[in-house]
Parts: sequence; structure tokens; C-alpha cells
Amino acid sequence: MDTRSSAERTSRRRFLGSMATALAAPAVVSSSALGAGAKAAPSDRITVGMIGMGRQARYANLKPFLHSPDTQVVAVCDVDAWRLANAKSDVEKHYAARKPSGAWKGVQATRDFREVVARKDIDAIMNSTPDHWHVPIALRAVRAGKHVSCEKPLILSITEGRALCKAVERYGVTFRTDSEFRSIGVLRRACELALNGRLGKLHTIRTGVPKGDVGCKPQPTMPVPEELDYDMWLGPAPMAPYTLKRVHTPKSYARPGWMRVRDYCDGMISNWGTHLNDIAQWGNGTDRTGPVEVEGTGVFPTEGLWNVLLSFECRYKYANGVDLLYKTDRPYVRFEGAKGWVQAHFGRGGLKAEPASLLKEVIGPDEIHLPSRSDKGDFIHGIKTGQETMEPAEVGHRTNSMCQLGLIAIERGKKLKWDPAAERFTNDDVANRMLSRPMRAPWGIL
Repeated sequence: MDTRSSAERTSRRRFLGSMATALAAPAVVSSSALGAGAKAAPSDRITVGMIGMGRQARYANLKPFLHSPDTQVVAVCDVDAWRLANAKSDVEKHYAARKPSGAWKGVQATRDFREVVARKDIDAIMNSTPDHWHVPIALRAVRAGKHVSCEKPLILSITEGRALCKAVERYGVTFRTDSEFRSIGVLRRACELALNGRLGKLHTIRTGVPKGDVGCKPQPTMPVPEELDYDMWLGPAPMAPYTLKRVHTPKSYARPGWMRVRDYCDGMISNWGTHLNDIAQWGNGTDRTGPVEVEGTGVFPTEGLWNVLLSFECRYKYANGVDLLYKTDRPYVRFEGAKGWVQAHFGRGGLKAEPASLLKEVIGPDEIHLPSRSDKGDFIHGIKTGQETMEPAEVGHRTNSMCQLGLIAIERGKKLKWDPAAERFTNDDVANRMLSRPMRAPWGIL
């Protein structure tokens, strides 16, 4: 049960239903079309609003924008006041260290993402929120004409992913699905060997991801921490009583409980799957379409709050005859063809091949060379040049769709036939009803 008073709940409902006035902006001029130059003048820098300042933003997403000469962070947003204060301090300390005076103020700090999106002087949004907020925030930002980099997994349903792709196309903004795996050399090299025919005709791809966390027993309702706007944190997800393992540990950046709860995340099948299956689709030349068949098995917890898959194994078939075998194991991708195989690991393991001579193959100047940029550098490059990012909305949606298809097949317990053009199952109406998910008002904006 909600432990707050009726007056507090009424106040929060009014807040959710209205748009607060944006705070005063720092003295940085927006520039959506930049000129050349290694270091942009302050008036030419891409202005960035950071939405979601949890673990991923603090350790991976904020720093590249702070250190880039082409960007300036002008706003930070989080529903957790403690994390918000830390983010504001991090930004101000970084820019102050580069001033002769040793002092700098001017970053907006707000708990309402709509204030950031509404600012006309902000060019780009970095969305690092929990998964259930990815599409609602990204959609609002795209419709406001903002360039968007959005954390993976991009979607929690195939229907909302298609809505996002349509919006990006309509409004003509730069969009990036924020996975760093296309920037990892051994993964890119494996794809180039496959795409350039060094393995012969591909017949099988194998991908692995870590197993999910063990479940947890049913949790008691707890008072909402004073620093957390829990109603805003829930946003489009169903109403649910607050308990620590549903959200994140107060005053901490530890791995959060929401990553194991299906109202907010699909677990490892999508969390890591969007990394490795993206590489599989890249190397198969199918990253703008998808498989035509899928089947799978998996193990869910039998009780408790955490209810994402613990382990699974999925099999996909593509129209080009390639089979993709995807399971819980360790993070890797393996391409197998008529002339040999190549396997790339995330972390330890590097690149292996049979025959080993494949690793010495030179990709000629007239062959396929995949782009090589850092993840945030790719986003900045896309904004500056107007070129598509390495993982635009359509690619991110298709990769995430693979994970969704596997999850639906596991739940249906049968082989499903998929039409990647229509994005519908051709042999199961029940499965088609699982392509969408309800969203709580006022956030049902699709």
C-alpha cells in the first residue's frame, strides 16, 4: 500500500498531469548544425540534456559528453534527488576545473524529464533511464526535434519500437541505440570476415549471454525513500507498492532490482541479448529485417518479485537459410560457414578462428569495411554530419525485436513463424497480441 497521505497523492497526480515551467538555461547557444573544427567554440557545441543519472549514466554515459570538445552538458535529470545532486555536482566540478576562476555554475537539475525536453536550446538527449522509460521519453524528445541517444534494450514491445522508428523518420533527427558493442574491434572484425565471404556461405550463428540472477522471495511494502519520486519512477508501468528490490538501493549505484522485474525490464534475454544479437545481425547482413521462424525454451522463477528468465535457449531461422542459436552461456558471437568459423568474445577470449589463417586475412579496399567509432563519438558524428549512426532506431528496434520474439516463443511454447516485413506472426493470433503492452496514463503516448 502507498504510505503517503491523500493530500500527497493528490498533489503527485496533479504534478504528473501537468508540465512544469523549465528552469533558467545556462548561457550556451544551441547549434544543431555544426561546422568543421577539432574544438568547437562554446556557441557551436552540441548542448546535451542527460535524463536518468543512475549507474549507467554515472559510469559510462556522462563522462564522454563532458570530455568531448564538441558537446556541453547543460541539464541533468533524475527522479532520485540524491543521484540528481551528485550529477549536478559532477558536471559543475568538471567545467569549473577548466575555468581560470575554478568556479562554474549553469547546469539545470530537475526531476521532471519534460522540463529538459521542452528547452529549445537543447540539441540532444542522452536517455539512461530504466528500460520501461526508454520509448516514452525518446518519443517525446524526437517529437520535440531533439537528437536522441537511448540506452539499450531500446524497447519492451515490438509495437512501441515501430512507433519510435516512424517518429524518427518523420522528424528527421539523429538517433542512436546506445550499445557500445559495434565499437569493439574483435566483434567488428568477425562481422567483416563473415560479410566478405571469408567463411564461405554462412549456415549457423551462435550467440551467448550470461545467466539471469536468481529470484528473490516476495517482498514487503516499504515506505518510499524521501529522495525518490516513486510515482514518476513508475511512469508508464503498472501501479505497484514500493519495495527496495523493485527499484534501486537508496544512495547507491549498485546493480538495481528493477532489472529483474518484467514490468520494467525483460532481463538478460534483452539486456545482454541486444548486444550480442546485434552483432549477429550485423555480420549476417540482416540488421534491418529479422528471422522468419523462432522457437525457444526457458526457465522462469517460480515465486517472488523477480520474474525474468533465469536461463533460456532460442533458435531462429532466417530467409537466407542461416540458423541462429541463442542461449545463456558467456558473452560471445560465432559465425560458421562452409569454409570455417570465427568466434569473438566480449572480455577475455578475444578472437578465435578455424582455420587460424582466417585471422590474418586482409580486407581489401573494395570490400566491406564496417565503420569504427566510439559509441558517443558515433552519436556526435551523426549530429554533426547528418549521417546515420552505426545503430539507428531501425537497427536497434530490429535487434530488440529478436529478443522479444524469443521471449514470446518461450511463453507460447511452440515454433512461431514471423513475417519481418509486416512484423506479425503468421501462425499464432495469441502471440500477435503479445506484441504490445499497456501503458499507465498519462504516459500512454504511443
